[in-house]
Amino acid sequence: MSDPSPESAPNQPAPAGRSVWKLAWPTIVSNLIFTTVGFAHIKIVAGLGTSSVAAVTTGHRVFFLIQAILMGVSVAATALIARSWGAQQIRQAELVAWTSMVLSLMLAAVLSLPVLFAPEAVAGLFGLDEQTTREAAGFVFWLGIFNIFSAANMVLSTALRATGDVITPMLFLLCSSLLNVTFAYLFAFGIGPFPQLGVAGVALGGSGAAMLVTLVFVARWWRGRFNLKPVKRMAIDWPAAKQLGRIGLPAVLEQSLVQLAFLVFFGIVARYGTNAYAAYGIGISLVSFSIVIGFGFGIAAATMVGQQLGAGRPDLAMAAGWRSLRLALLAMCSLAVVQAWFAQELASFMIDDPEVIHLTVIFIYLIAASQPMMACEVTIAGALRGAGDTRFPLAATFCGLALGRLLPAWIFLSMGLSVYWIFAVMLLDYSIKATMLVSRYRSRKWLVTPISPEKTLIPAAL
Repeated sequence: MSDPSPESAPNQPAPAGRSVWKLAWPTIVSNLIFTTVGFAHIKIVAGLGTSSVAAVTTGHRVFFLIQAILMGVSVAATALIARSWGAQQIRQAELVAWTSMVLSLMLAAVLSLPVLFAPEAVAGLFGLDEQTTREAAGFVFWLGIFNIFSAANMVLSTALRATGDVITPMLFLLCSSLLNVTFAYLFAFGIGPFPQLGVAGVALGGSGAAMLVTLVFVARWWRGRFNLKPVKRMAIDWPAAKQLGRIGLPAVLEQSLVQLAFLVFFGIVARYGTNAYAAYGIGISLVSFSIVIGFGFGIAAATMVGQQLGAGRPDLAMAAGWRSLRLALLAMCSLAVVQAWFAQELASFMIDDPEVIHLTVIFIYLIAASQPMMACEVTIAGALRGAGDTRFPLAATFCGLALGRLLPAWIFLSMGLSVYWIFAVMLLDYSIKATMLVSRYRSRKWLVTPISPEKTLIPAAL
């Protein structure tokens, strides 16, 4: 096996700003593409009525909950692969990637069972009307059918990004997204030879098309076309799996907590009616364009922090996190201002219901105000996870969601206050998380988080 290229596993430190941007921009583009798909799904079904918008919003949220555990595996894989890559332990990085893939596929199959065998029961948890629940059930069913392919794409993309290859995942995601939106539209409205399936067709057409691209993506990896090669062993390497579990479990708990809290929060919003629920879904799809920018810098921070710690450069690891945060603040706040300025136009573009438009505009204003705190959360949390410190982001997430979001929202609902107050609690949620995470990062305690790739090195014969 050839040694990694200088670009993939640098022996000399590069300027922090240039390195962060080099890693961040393809990831940001990838996240924007992914968000555009969700935006397009909402736009496609908006013509079918407010209940269809609410159904797609519900379906996406259920799917995100299923993905939470898989995201935890990806977080752990990022930390271990980046650390191994930075330490020039290429074979170890490949073993972790392979083990992550096997575990993720197994988990994806198990996690899909509820939406495959009881989709209406799952969709009914939100307390929505019968039509919305029925449409949401069809949506989550087809997402569940293709979940293992989504898992494979997630793990492989994560593994490549951890080595510094951010271009390949972006290109495959671009192809997947173009096909996803095209076939989602065709199946939703029955264009040409395609059956008209409405909301269910968005999931079937979109996910089915994305599956084809994922198969090509995985096939190229299997044939050794990327800098990270497949191990091609059926058995799981349990030492590597143990490390994935140790680092990934807090991340799994964090992501599960986030998605469960969002489900509860969605349920609270749904108490105010379908219009409020639809406005929340549309608002999230719009402001996600700025949020995902922060996630791009968070992934860049995780990769750089992991690689720099693996190379024995803690000061550069620290600097990479701060630089990522500054860039995230600049980008997210700038875009938030634009979105707030054109909030009315954006909401009107998505739907023509005056009440939904009004509520969406209010939501955009409030969430735009929270962008500085969100930038701190996603970027610094990414840096900590890249160092293997996944427990503290879990603690911060719990405090923010429990004390800053769910408790105040429940109190406001009990007091009979308007949905505006429910939307506003998100400001407190993100403020708590940002304060805790920045304080943790400044303490430098995360620099001594134990990760020992050398303990799981595989025999040279493998």
